[in-house]
Amino acid sequence: MTTNEQAGRPERADSGLSYVPVAWVVVTMAMEVRGLFGIWPALFPGYGLPQSVAVLFWATSVFDVVSLLWSFFLLGLAFGRSARFPRQFTIWQSAVIVWLVCVQAYALVAPGFAFAPRALATAAGEIAIGLACIYLLRSGGGAEAIYTGQGGGRPGVIVSLLFAALGLLLGTAVGAAVGLGVGSLLAEGLDVGCFEGGCAYFVLFAGAVGLLVGAGAGLVLALWLAVRRGRRRAA
Repeated sequence: MTTNEQAGRPERADSGLSYVPVAWVVVTMAMEVRGLFGIWPALFPGYGLPQSVAVLFWATSVFDVVSLLWSFFLLGLAFGRSARFPRQFTIWQSAVIVWLVCVQAYALVAPGFAFAPRALATAAGEIAIGLACIYLLRSGGGAEAIYTGQGGGRPGVIVSLLFAALGLLLGTAVGAAVGLGVGSLLAEGLDVGCFEGGCAYFVLFAGAVGLLVGAGAGLVLALWLAVRRGRRRAA
């Protein structure tokens, strides 16, 4: 019996939008992986970053790694339809929003940064989507119909984390390899010019797209397999 039924109130049916926050977690993870790949080379000695920029890059790397691990935990709860997911998602998303605000504030006051309207608009968009997802998972919004925490055979959090990490790694590797291969074939078939490395950039772009798609697909597939494994063991 749900909380609403125990209180004598009719349970509000969910329209399916409560699944959107799960998709947003996956999208955020993909953006964090892309950001780590972009930042990491600049963290090595000799790159010549100003101290203010280096501090932000290191802090961003640490936050992204923590957020990725946290996201694995969230996906484990979501795929198990745990009643804890809405609250845990709200805490995680609130932390991400606070981080985004702090990053923009730091970039505006610290030396070595120039005002970037595009970065500000991107952060504002991420915050808006995050707030919308929190609203979708609010108490009484219908999420209780999905995240009941009563389904049998839910995988444990540790199992979900292991499956998610393996799926992300394999998906990333396979996606990048396929993307590079397809990019090479397209560059040759479309006769992309190699002036100033144009063809190489085209192939690398295709590889990056493949990496992101593969990472997302591998993550979702791995967690689905974890849930299926848990249900089989419970049967």
